[in-house]
Amino acid sequence: MFAYLLKRLIYAIPIALSVTVVSFVLVYLAPGDPLNAIAPADAPEEVIVALKSAYGLDKPVPVQYGLWLMRAVQGDLGTSIASGRAVTAEVLSAVSNTLLLAGMAALGGVLIGCILGALAGYRHGTWIDRVATVISVIGVSIPHYWLGLVLTIVFSIWLPWFPAMGAGPGGSSEWLWDAEHLRHLVLPALTLSVIPMGIITRTVRALVADMLEQEFVTALRARGLSGAAIFRHIAKNTAPTVLAVAGLQIGYLMGGSILVETVFAWPGTGFLLNTAIFQRDIPLLQGTILVLCMFFVVLNLLVDILQPLIDPRMGRS
Repeated sequence: MFAYLLKRLIYAIPIALSVTVVSFVLVYLAPGDPLNAIAPADAPEEVIVALKSAYGLDKPVPVQYGLWLMRAVQGDLGTSIASGRAVTAEVLSAVSNTLLLAGMAALGGVLIGCILGALAGYRHGTWIDRVATVISVIGVSIPHYWLGLVLTIVFSIWLPWFPAMGAGPGGSSEWLWDAEHLRHLVLPALTLSVIPMGIITRTVRALVADMLEQEFVTALRARGLSGAAIFRHIAKNTAPTVLAVAGLQIGYLMGGSILVETVFAWPGTGFLLNTAIFQRDIPLLQGTILVLCMFFVVLNLLVDILQPLIDPRMGRS
């Protein structure tokens, strides 16, 4: 087990370095000048030169990457060109909101997906299976932004049950665990949970249906085990695959929430990333992409570590 964990940790190092390269280089491929966010079009040449020197944009790209990487390792992601605030502070504030949104969406999506998938697998070929399959296909097919707009129209305009924008009253970005803030969370979390719910439903359905046809299940039934005991064996054998799929979906929720957060003006990393793109704010863009990518790497590493704990056969292999 120790060798397995060490190997996974070693594999994560070059992946993390590759992520830093991609995070840094990709933003330079986009058109536009980042200094347009703070300097007028008719700014004197000496002002442009001073700004480039202040933000390190006058150095060659490899040198900029080396300096940026050294600062990033120390937790310094630079200063936002548009706002003048520390990128680390802005990203961490947004990450906490995105983690809350993605966590609630993942909890709902994985829980409902597991329940629907297990029911469909146990009732393979029946109307329950067909209904669960239709729900999963619809969940995977519906675009996030379209569903968010529909839910806003229905539950914020026609039926004013839930707020349509912000994380709190008055568009506040500060989160508190009270009823009013939870009402702001319902619609974006529901919108974001639909795709992972559909994917988990289809995955669990296929796994359970396949497990029920295995010889060990027949042997367990022949021994007189109860349905609950057989279900525990099936759940234990399907858990590693479900965990891997769920881990990927949570990572996608963190990085793929940009449209949902924009629709609902949720102050998370997706909304911050969208703002940085339009403002051509390179430090903020690089810092946000880096944090999201590193979260995905760490999440995959945690899944790799948890899988052999659930199924020791994976560690031995």
